[in-house]
Amino acid sequence: MKTIIEPFRVKMVEPIRMTTIEERQKLLKKANYNLFSLKSDDVIIDLLTDSGTSSMSANQWSALIKGDESYAGSPSYFHFKKAVQELMPFKHVIPTHQGRAAEAILFSVIGGTGKTIPNNTHFDTTRGNIEATGAEAIDLVVDEAKDTESNYPFKGNMDTVKLEKLLNEKADDIPIVMITITNNAGGGQPVSLQNIKDTKAVCDKFNKPLFIDACRFAENAWFIKQREAKYKNVAVKDIVREIFSMADGMTMSAKKDAFANIGGWLALNDDKLAESARNRLILTEGFPTYGGLAGRDLEAIAVGLSEVVDEDYLAYRIRTIEYMVEALDKAGVPVVKPAGGHAVFIDARKMLPHIPPLEYPGHAVAVGLYELGGIRGCEIGSVMFGLNPDGTQTPAALELVRLAMPRRVYTQSQADYIIECAIALKEKAKDMRGYAITWQPKAMRHFTAKFAQL
Repeated sequence: MKTIIEPFRVKMVEPIRMTTIEERQKLLKKANYNLFSLKSDDVIIDLLTDSGTSSMSANQWSALIKGDESYAGSPSYFHFKKAVQELMPFKHVIPTHQGRAAEAILFSVIGGTGKTIPNNTHFDTTRGNIEATGAEAIDLVVDEAKDTESNYPFKGNMDTVKLEKLLNEKADDIPIVMITITNNAGGGQPVSLQNIKDTKAVCDKFNKPLFIDACRFAENAWFIKQREAKYKNVAVKDIVREIFSMADGMTMSAKKDAFANIGGWLALNDDKLAESARNRLILTEGFPTYGGLAGRDLEAIAVGLSEVVDEDYLAYRIRTIEYMVEALDKAGVPVVKPAGGHAVFIDARKMLPHIPPLEYPGHAVAVGLYELGGIRGCEIGSVMFGLNPDGTQTPAALELVRLAMPRRVYTQSQADYIIECAIALKEKAKDMRGYAITWQPKAMRHFTAKFAQL
């Protein structure tokens, strides 16, 4: 059937405050045109991120009541650990308060000046945590990822030829190799299981550990099932296990594919590295059996991990994004194709070709969507990735606007509203202007920078 049916019933509702264009214009000016500075009460449809914004299930809410808040050795930790290892069979599972904390701990141990860490594409906090140690973050995604109109099925793949060349040149400076699944910065695009295997083979050749940034692992596994012929009859749960059998470690934000509002973990097989990570964890997060989380959070994550590999849910989740991408593409709104797993990505460079990259066309589209329809998205372009550690600017490879769909939150009618607003904005694209940054921090500027319209 053509109609997307949500595989759940709504049990509780949260009212949305409806605003006018005139109100939103004033709110934008007050927020210095930074959508992160808006109050969420002033947003009609919030697509800023899919991180921590999921609707938890009845089973997750009931699991909260069972949370044991003992400082050390809580049974909630062991429930959490068992749920992780059911899917990801790592020897050491170290909880953290969210994914970027896992990254910060990992890179504080293995990073440092002179080090280089390759990835298919580092996302913002991953890159930020690497660079904070003085190390260099390098992106080695396949060239197909740069063509937003291509329907290449696995645009998130690592370019293994480039990876091997880099390792030949500076293997001594590379402590680990990473792969992000799905590739968030590149349009939510998946990585094939064959590519993970090929990347692991290159790592083994140079005796380098392979780590997976696994925030959207279940969505990636669904794409493997749908697009990689060898796995069409394999259960998603088994695909997930095979993915992680290739890895030596992982970082995870449970705020994505575990339906949790907070939480994450670092998982490892290396005993020595795990000891160093736990020592750092105690200084910055908490005791190793809670890692900055309440027992109730650990219980909610454990349940979420069992729910996210449900194939009815994944079929609905991915089809929702496909539905939106198909409608926008048909209407002439330039979008990243094929549809990714967690978000619709508008190609702002193609939508606003008259605005140069360093006048931030992605930011202009994101602001325009909020002004027109109260929809808050996120620029993923030269604002997010254009600032170099030395303070200079370089245009990003892509100028995108991510409309990240929270899990189990919005209905099809709300998806239709998003589509209508994006099409309406496209009709006025030629009259839109770029932006200048009037103030910015030294790093991660997109969170707090101030803008003025040109």
